[in-house]
Amino acid sequence: MGEETSTRAMKRTVTTKSEPFEANVAPIVSSYNQRIRPILDALESLRRLNITNEGIQLPSIVVVGDQSSGKSSVLESLAGISLPRGQGICTRVPLIMRLQNHSLDKPELFLEYNDKTLSTDEAHVSDAIRVATDELAGHGKGISNTPLTLVVKKNGVPDLTMVDLPGITRVSVQGQPKDIYDQIVSIIMDYIRPEESIILNVLNATVDFSTCESIRMSQTVDITGERTLAVVTKADMAAVGLREKVIADDVNIGLGYVCVRNRIGDESYEEARAEEAKLFRTNPLLSEIDKSIVGIPVLAQKLVQLQATSISKILPEIVKKINDKLDFHLSELEKLPKNLTSVADAMSTFMRIIGLAKETLSKILIRGEFEEYPDDKHMHCTARLVEMLDQYSNDLHKCPGSDSSNNFLIEELKVLEEAKWIRLPNFLPRTAFLTLLQNKVKQISSMPIEFIAKVWNYLEDVVVAVLMRHTEPYYQLQTSTRRAGHSLFAKMKETSKKYVVKVVEMEKLTDYTCNPEYMSEYNKLMANQNDFVMQVDNQAQVYVEGFGTVMEKLTDYTCNPEYMSEYNKLMANQNGFVMQVDNQAQVYVEGFGTVEVSHLRQYQNPTLLSQAFDLRMRVTAYWRIVLRRLIDNTALHLQFSIFSLVDKDLGDEIVNDMMSLYGGGIERLLDETPSVANKRDRINRSVEVLRESKDVVASMMEKISIHAD
Repeated sequence: MGEETSTRAMKRTVTTKSEPFEANVAPIVSSYNQRIRPILDALESLRRLNITNEGIQLPSIVVVGDQSSGKSSVLESLAGISLPRGQGICTRVPLIMRLQNHSLDKPELFLEYNDKTLSTDEAHVSDAIRVATDELAGHGKGISNTPLTLVVKKNGVPDLTMVDLPGITRVSVQGQPKDIYDQIVSIIMDYIRPEESIILNVLNATVDFSTCESIRMSQTVDITGERTLAVVTKADMAAVGLREKVIADDVNIGLGYVCVRNRIGDESYEEARAEEAKLFRTNPLLSEIDKSIVGIPVLAQKLVQLQATSISKILPEIVKKINDKLDFHLSELEKLPKNLTSVADAMSTFMRIIGLAKETLSKILIRGEFEEYPDDKHMHCTARLVEMLDQYSNDLHKCPGSDSSNNFLIEELKVLEEAKWIRLPNFLPRTAFLTLLQNKVKQISSMPIEFIAKVWNYLEDVVVAVLMRHTEPYYQLQTSTRRAGHSLFAKMKETSKKYVVKVVEMEKLTDYTCNPEYMSEYNKLMANQNDFVMQVDNQAQVYVEGFGTVMEKLTDYTCNPEYMSEYNKLMANQNGFVMQVDNQAQVYVEGFGTVEVSHLRQYQNPTLLSQAFDLRMRVTAYWRIVLRRLIDNTALHLQFSIFSLVDKDLGDEIVNDMMSLYGGGIERLLDETPSVANKRDRINRSVEVLRESKDVVASMMEKISIHAD
């Protein structure tokens, strides 16, 4: 609502002030100059500071138009100076024209580009612009997005800052890049896309507005047209229907139209203004157009007011953005590591960082505290280590060496046959037990080594990640800690590997345990020995419902008259009985489940079978102790090694590396990383620009306040 009121007020002002511009030689001076000048000066200062690089857009009037639309002529009429003319694209770089009304005896003109300021005059400004353009865009017909600023201080010009952009052409001519159209579009869109930009669309009265490429471009960024003003050139060449075209507004120009006649031939600018006023006053068709939308003076007045309105609207936002950006950069500067200047500073920082890293590792590796990595499950180390230990235990228990049911007792029988010696028959040879134990240990001997390597690889990944996070700001320390971390873990892996190899070898050489569970488990397993041997033996007795223990050979005699009923009752045991006496019989053994026993019937010696069964139960009971011992010892070794790593080894290794030939000593910490140094410089530059910008805006606000009073 406020913007609509402002726009209506602006239109009323233009209408009431249209009469002075009918004078033949009236200068294009705005009554807003004294109030708008401080703002424009401040905005120009902000542009020179490149505040747009900080993401803060400044309000600007962007002049766009198709090639040969009369764009340069409009700017010449506003500035009262001559711009480069010729075939093809005359404006090859963004030309920022800063017009300043001054009561000077002689106009002052100068160009600013590539950190240079060059003075010129009205007679030579066109040539000076060509030379500067060649320096920025190269000799030829190419274009560049590097801006060139033209400052014009002259009596009678409006206080305006405008950006003239290359004219739109679809077809490249000889000497131009093939993608000239795309390059021009890219430059134009960069300037008209920001919402702070006012688009001055220059249209040729002799063409259909809807076919103009500049209209299509402006509509893509300003759909409602609320920041687009159209200036219609060459009104004298297409008077027929012009009034109807601007009234109809088929292309949705929200800020309206201004119809103008530009300078022709050798006319002076004063003569051109007089001819323009006469044209719109006397031409039968053009005189019908409302005086509030015709003439260069009206265009100047509209632009000054639009500029003032835009600046007033956006000024509070600019102030806020400058303050926000300054606060942000100061905060970022505070987050950067302290710039170390002495060995004492370096030593203090080194000890602090190593202390913080060790505390983090103590939390995640020993205490199980994960507040530093709440969502990163990979860094929840105590939980991951338990999972790995559980998997290790499952793998050991499920490996082929721990499978007790396949080829039941075959290995034991073969070992016993080869362990025969002159002895009492009921003595079990210890060599047989050790042979079986060693074979089983051999089958799982690689698993502890693989497990320990997997754990240390995981721990190395975690520890190095923690070290890199804490040392990130200090390149030399980061390099040293990474090197020290890898070196330490190589040693830890080798130490642990030797440890588990020794543990495995010990299990091969001894058959000792004081664990009472061994005898308990053994006795439980041996409770089935007699039944098992009886069921496997070809002469074994079998328990049958109604008969008790019977021989396998049954008679076929009975005198009982109830034979049939009793027969049916007894036949219910047929399947179980046949299974036990069949050569393919399976037998259930406590601790092993159902096992095949048919392969054992070839052994006719019940004593040997009993010994094999005894041997299997001893090995089985002891093997469970062995597996638990392996898992427990590995877990205890890891826990101790991790504690030693965090408490002492890691710090010592880092110190040794820092003081080594490769580390270069603690003094190396005084050298900042290139990335940190560049970031610090970049932020400091931004802070300096923003502080200067803040001062510029404050000064501008003060001047506005003085003029308002």
